[in-house]
Amino acid sequence: MNKNRINQQIKLQDGRLMGYAEYGPAGGYPVFYFHGFPSSRLDWQLFDDDDLLQELNVRIIAPDRPGYGLSDFLNGRKILDWPDDVLELANALQIDRFSVLGISGGGPYAAACAYKLPDRLSKTGIVCGMGPAEAPGMQNGVSWSIPGTPSIMRRFILMLTSMGIDRDPDQFISKSKETLSGPDQRLLDQPASAEIFIASMREAFRRGIKGANHEAALYTRPWGFNLQDIQVSVHLWHGGQDLNVLISVGRHVSETIPNCKAKYYENEGHFTLPSNHIKEILSTLTS
Repeated sequence: MNKNRINQQIKLQDGRLMGYAEYGPAGGYPVFYFHGFPSSRLDWQLFDDDDLLQELNVRIIAPDRPGYGLSDFLNGRKILDWPDDVLELANALQIDRFSVLGISGGGPYAAACAYKLPDRLSKTGIVCGMGPAEAPGMQNGVSWSIPGTPSIMRRFILMLTSMGIDRDPDQFISKSKETLSGPDQRLLDQPASAEIFIASMREAFRRGIKGANHEAALYTRPWGFNLQDIQVSVHLWHGGQDLNVLISVGRHVSETIPNCKAKYYENEGHFTLPSNHIKEILSTLTS
């Protein structure tokens, strides 16, 4: 892995630094990838190495959201601000049209781009994506355990998480697996997957917990747009064994977006679905 390509930054018009990684051939079809919560630009490696990207000729551009990894924090930011950052990055890289892919906590950001950037997007993909607070089952998934807590408790949980990753990564993996379904547990039993998971989470807290704490609150509030107002087509995938974001959330999102093509894999979990079906996902978004 070329470390120069995974540790890049640009300066945005407002002076902030935005970190991003690139994977795959530089001349490949551009797909902007939005990481999970809390996570970073590094978590793409959990789902694919460069072999598939070379085969499909796909260029992944994976930015860190504000406050994560190499990206500066932005006071008062909202989910609907994200498409403007993506557009700046795309313009800086001289990319006209592109697809977006949001996994887990990146799902709402992919939806925001579909809503706000319809003229620049070729395809939009949401994989095991978080939904609005009112989505059936959203508040019952493990992904809600941090956003759904009061602010003081949330900061405490995030501090413990950050410290746990640094002090005892093996124990952190063991604790994480306790909240996951069988398929996801087996994925993290693989040393390579566990190593990537730890590295991405550690990078998420490079600048402390401020970015994750702010973002957690954003998921619980109105997103600034309605899913039913998205005019472009969206592709959605969700796993029936997903305990992080329950499949009922995926069904709600797919039924609310007017032109959404959904595919459900009943035996897949939160992490195994993109890991096992990434070729299908990327082929759909670049066809």
